[in-house]
Amino acid sequence: MIRDTSVQDRVLTPDPSRRRRTLAAGAVGAMGVAGLLVWTWPALSRSLSTTDSISLARLAVATVERGALVRDVAGEGKVVAAVSPTLYAGSAGAVSVAVKAGERVKRGQPLARIASPELSARLAQERSNADALQSEALRAEADARQQRALAQGQLDISAIAYKTAQNELARQTQAFEAGATARAQVDQAKDAVDRAAVSLKQAQEMLNLKDDATRFELQAKRQAFERQHLLVKDIERQADELTVRSPIDGQVGQLFVSDQMSVAKDAKLLTVVDLSQLEVQMQVAESFARELQPGMPGEISGNGQRWKGVVSSVSPEVVNSEVAARLRFDGALPEQLRQNQRLSVRVLLDQRDNVLKVARGSFVDEGGGRWAYVIRDGVAEKRPVRLGAQSLSQVEVLEGLQPGDRVVTSGADNFRGAERITVSP
Repeated sequence: MIRDTSVQDRVLTPDPSRRRRTLAAGAVGAMGVAGLLVWTWPALSRSLSTTDSISLARLAVATVERGALVRDVAGEGKVVAAVSPTLYAGSAGAVSVAVKAGERVKRGQPLARIASPELSARLAQERSNADALQSEALRAEADARQQRALAQGQLDISAIAYKTAQNELARQTQAFEAGATARAQVDQAKDAVDRAAVSLKQAQEMLNLKDDATRFELQAKRQAFERQHLLVKDIERQADELTVRSPIDGQVGQLFVSDQMSVAKDAKLLTVVDLSQLEVQMQVAESFARELQPGMPGEISGNGQRWKGVVSSVSPEVVNSEVAARLRFDGALPEQLRQNQRLSVRVLLDQRDNVLKVARGSFVDEGGGRWAYVIRDGVAEKRPVRLGAQSLSQVEVLEGLQPGDRVVTSGADNFRGAERITVSP
């Protein structure tokens, strides 16, 4: 026979005290859950209202604070000579170099010599032409004096003839009045006076015309000689430039040619550097360059030292979205500086005290700087803002933020324009 489980069955009698304990424990648990919901409901409701969650590690966050905002331009510059002329070949030929790179030179000292047979031959030819024109001018002056002497003689003869005719008229008139001569003799004497007067006037006019013609001819001869003389002077200048001299006291910089090398006209030969006038040149972004002005204060640092500087010039040309600016040392020139040496440069553009500011980030450019994400209680909320002056590291806040606000300065592109988003630790 198969045995059943009747012998294993047992009737259980409920324990009233145990049941009360179970109910009490359930009530306490329910109250705890309700309290926890009440405590976490604000954060939970904010979390439920957001569309996504971003890790805080993917964001750059800065705190809004009040203080001084210094707008400056900083970068690396190189030492350049304020005066560094480059010398060029005035004519084609073979160059003889008389100095070496790094050698100190004085103003007017010969640095190189260019041999140009063509220029020398042309100079001799033009000098010969000048001498010929000068001889022609002198010969024209002698001819002019001779022609004037002849004209003056003719005038004198005409004057004498006129005087003689007048005297003859006077004698014939007296004789006619005395009845010693006829009336016809007086009339003939008057006609002779008129003819002599005409001859005298013509001789005077011929002398004046001769003087004018001679003056114009001599002026043309002199001008031709002066023009040729100026041409000779210009060629002499070119010949003198064949000897390349130092324009300043300084040091030979770079040699672009070697000794006895043939060069073309206007070819670069060498540079001379004035080491007593050094400046620091830096490249400035185009956005800041428009605010740079000569005379702005700056700071130059390097080799563990700092020097005051002043902006001396700003280039008007933009190259690769940058503008070249130069700073001169405000005071004595530091020692042991070398051309092309790298130094740190900082130019102060503006300083504003007691302004609301925050670290600069990509949010300044995103959306034109019209909004920013502010993190509060683990939620980043999009908030409209208005920004003011900007520096390389900070930006002024005019509206929309308060001191102590935590602003997402970089990484807000992960929010995809959402109004609210959860930021997880």
